[in-house]
Amino acid sequence: MSAPAPSPLAIVDAEPLPRQEEVLSETALAFVAALHRRFTPRRDELLARRAERRAEIARTSTLDFLPETAAIRADDSWQVAPAPPALEDRRVEITGPTDRKMTINALNSGAKVWLADFEDASAPTWENVVTGQLSLIDAYTRSIDFTDERTGKTYALRPDEELATVVMRPRGWHLDERHLTDADGTPVPGALVDFGLYFFHNAKRLLELGKGPYFYLPKTESHLEARLWNDVFVFAQDYLGIPQGTVRATVLIETITAAYEMEEILYELRDHASGLNAGRWDYLFSIVKNFRDGGPRFVLPDRNAVTMTAPFMRAYTELLVRTCHKRGAHAIGGMAAFIPSRRDQEVNKVAFEKVKADKDREANDGFDGSWVAHPDLVPIAMESFDRVLGDRPNQKDRLREDVDVKAEDLIAIDSLDARPTYAGLVNAVQVGIRYIEAWLRGLGAVAIFNLMEDAATAEISRSQIWQWINAGVVLDNGERVTAELARKVAAEELADIRAEVGEEAFAAGNWQQAHDLLLKVALDEDYADFLTLPAYEQLKG
Repeated sequence: MSAPAPSPLAIVDAEPLPRQEEVLSETALAFVAALHRRFTPRRDELLARRAERRAEIARTSTLDFLPETAAIRADDSWQVAPAPPALEDRRVEITGPTDRKMTINALNSGAKVWLADFEDASAPTWENVVTGQLSLIDAYTRSIDFTDERTGKTYALRPDEELATVVMRPRGWHLDERHLTDADGTPVPGALVDFGLYFFHNAKRLLELGKGPYFYLPKTESHLEARLWNDVFVFAQDYLGIPQGTVRATVLIETITAAYEMEEILYELRDHASGLNAGRWDYLFSIVKNFRDGGPRFVLPDRNAVTMTAPFMRAYTELLVRTCHKRGAHAIGGMAAFIPSRRDQEVNKVAFEKVKADKDREANDGFDGSWVAHPDLVPIAMESFDRVLGDRPNQKDRLREDVDVKAEDLIAIDSLDARPTYAGLVNAVQVGIRYIEAWLRGLGAVAIFNLMEDAATAEISRSQIWQWINAGVVLDNGERVTAELARKVAAEELADIRAEVGEEAFAAGNWQQAHDLLLKVALDEDYADFLTLPAYEQLKG
């Protein structure tokens, strides 16, 4: 291992936390500092490149596969590294934040993989950042337990062989960690903080357990960003003295630009690549964000009307399966976000049927696995994939050579019959306010109207309001979407929430703040790239 760096990082504006010294040790911070010095300048260049590419999309209203990387796509000889045994079977993956209760429940859920989330399902308070790392350290040493103070129920881990394999998701490249800065006062990218602390403390221990440091990479917009991650992995493995190729990464194809670079992304990460995932909500957000000024043909209807059977979504998922299997990688399907109701079995019956149909479709299309947001959905998804896979760990041998997706197919938004509705506008406002309020309290995964909402669903809600206003959309009731209409709907929702929760709870919450922030990011002429950037400025802790 390299000697610790001479210039340590500073912890700023953060209340000391119990056991934080176990996570923020001198040697761990030296490693994060080394990552920061070496890779943050390139991160900054790539963020600038995103802005340039977005400006080009605004000018042309189109995207295409890259001519400069055509040789990579045409070369049939390369494959990603073989999957390690712990990632060979990924038929059901559960997602969620890394608080202690969720950590135990997710590991015990019966899913093959747990996406341990420091990104969209976690509001990045300093407490969540640090204690989330502690949860994972304690899980690997089997020193984790949890007692619910309200119910008295206790939670403990099942035997090792019954636990899900952890695939950890750090924050995206665009987010900084304000509580960790270098000698110049520059914050360290949240991605390097989350990755660095997890890798430093757990990589060797995971190898001893027969697994490894596995990662989901969010919000990737190009193969050059994947190349940066690959260089981070190479450096990190050398730093700890573990074999190259120990790290495995699954990339979320959740931006429209990345959809045109799937093969190139796998190529850049080929020694460390495990697969690609169809992150459907962020993908829709990315389409709206990039083509928000492209006119009526790029207007998306209500988010819940954009099913995975929409032609442009079918093109996206089928291209993903074909690309992955051509290169020997896993193709992982999208989220079943339903949260079962303890009170309404009829709601559950209808929702379970929809989840089953969704997972059946993914399994039949060739996906090797899929996501759920709740342990009760694990058996439903498992049954869908068991029926297709049987005893096989995956179906990477299904090459889907019948799939032929053209560049224009991925952005054929106007192939949808559905149109925006007044109910859709109301739902976007409801989800936006309710999610942002919880996020400002430090909660990143929030059950709203029996769906697990995270930052991605809030992003699409506020982006659709912005798009509908700027495109002059007329709703099904004949009303044109304007800033005034959005304000009216938001005021009505705020009044409904006040009546629903009561004066005391309303006053104790962040409801007005959430209302104001939603309207800011939905109505400002200068569109914020990510809701979480202005929200982070208001996040306490």
